[in-house]
Amino acid sequence: MSEVTMEKIVELCKRRGFIFPGSEIYGGMANTWDFGPLGVELKNNIKQAWWRKFVQQRSDVVGLESALIMNPKVWQASGHVDHFHDELIECKECHGRFRSDEAEKENECPLCGAKGSWTEPAKFNTMFKTFVGPKEEEADTAYLRPETAQGMFVDWPLVAQTSRQRLPFGVAQIGKAFRNEITPGNFIFRTREFEQMEIEYYIKAEEWEEHFGMWFKQMHEWLEDCGVDMDRVHDHEIPDGERAHYSKRTVDIEFEWPFGRKELYGLAYRGDYDLKLHADASGRDFTYTDPNTGEKFLPHVIEPSFGLERTLLAVLLSAYKEEDVGGEQRTVLRLPSSLAPYQVAVLPLSRKDELTKIAEPLAQDLRKSLRCDYDVTQSIGKRYRRQDEIGTPYCVTVDFDSIEDGQATVRERDSMKQERMAISDISGYLEDKFCNNC
Repeated sequence: MSEVTMEKIVELCKRRGFIFPGSEIYGGMANTWDFGPLGVELKNNIKQAWWRKFVQQRSDVVGLESALIMNPKVWQASGHVDHFHDELIECKECHGRFRSDEAEKENECPLCGAKGSWTEPAKFNTMFKTFVGPKEEEADTAYLRPETAQGMFVDWPLVAQTSRQRLPFGVAQIGKAFRNEITPGNFIFRTREFEQMEIEYYIKAEEWEEHFGMWFKQMHEWLEDCGVDMDRVHDHEIPDGERAHYSKRTVDIEFEWPFGRKELYGLAYRGDYDLKLHADASGRDFTYTDPNTGEKFLPHVIEPSFGLERTLLAVLLSAYKEEDVGGEQRTVLRLPSSLAPYQVAVLPLSRKDELTKIAEPLAQDLRKSLRCDYDVTQSIGKRYRRQDEIGTPYCVTVDFDSIEDGQATVRERDSMKQERMAISDISGYLEDKFCNNC
C-alpha cells in the first residue's frame, strides 16, 4: 500500500472523468472545477444518500429549497454585510494577496518567499455582489448567498405553519453557496462556489444538550455510511473565546487531508440568535406556540453542517488504494455500492453480434434497478482495471460459453473473486448484494 496524495487523486479524477479544471480550453479559471460524467454521479449519489438518511427516513425533518439570491435585507439583518469578513494581507514584494490567518503562520510569502514583508491586515467582505434589474445602481445591489442557513431561518414561520411539525423538528436543505475566498485551493477543498448540506434543528432551549449529542452521533454514523476512514476523523471542541459569540457549543469534525488536519463538518448550537435577529428586523412573529401548554417562545437551533465537495473528497481519499496483484499494481476505489457511479458493468468479451445480443439486453435489464455501465473497449483485463479504478463493485463478463450455457461470470471488485451463474439470476443476485449493504 502506498500513500495517497492529492496529486494522485487529482490525476485520477481528471483521467477518469470525475472532476475537470473549469474553462480549461481558455486557460482555466483559478480554483474552479467541473464535475464530469462520473463525478456528477458520485456527487448526486452522496446528495441522495444524505437526503434519504436525514430527511426521508426521519419523521422530524422536512426539506426546503430557498433562493440563491435573496432580499439584501436578509444579509443586513444576519450581520453578513457588516461582519462577514476575512482579513487580507498583501506581500510588499510581489503583491500577492492572502488570508492573514494562513499566510502569517509561516511568516513567508507562498509566492516569492519574502519573509515578514506584509501590509497591515485589511477587512475583505467575502460575499459576491450582483445587481438586480437593468441598472447597476446601489439600490439594486444584491448578493449571491454565502450560506444556505439563512433561507431556512427566514422561512421558519411558513415552514412551521405548513408542515404542522411539533418541536423538536428540523429543516434540511442542499444547495449552492458562494464565497469570494481570498485564497481558495487544495483542489475542491476550498472553492468560491460550493454546495452545502445543512439542517437547522429547532428545539426547546432546555433540551439543547440532548439534541446536540444526538446530531453528533448521527454525523459520525453518516461518515461511516460513506466509507470515510474513521481513523482520520477527529473531533475538535471549539473553546471559549474562539466560538461565535452566540454559540454555547461548537464542534468541528476534522479530517486528516494530505495537506493537513482541517475541518470537514461543523456542529453548532446557535441558540435563538438567528430567529431573534430576523424577527426584530422584519417585525414578523417568529414565536412557536407549544400545543400542550400554550406557551409562546422562540425556538433554539442546533445546526449540523456538511460540505458536499469536502465529503466527496474525503470519500475519494478513503476509498483510494494501490495494491500489488501478481506483480502488477492495481489502483482501486473501494467506494460503498450506494455511492459508486456504477454499481455493475457488463463486459462482453468481444464486439461480435452473438455476444452483444446477450450482453446488451442484460445491461438494459440491470439498468431498471441498478446503475449499469456497458464497456466493449480494450482487453478484458484492462476493462477490469478501469472499473476497479472508478469504483464499480461488480463486473459481469459475457463470453462465448454464454451462448451455449446461458451463464456469465460475475466478478467482485474488492476480492476479485469470480462466480459463474445463470444470466437470468444475475439481476436478483446483485440486488440482494446491494440491499444487504444498504
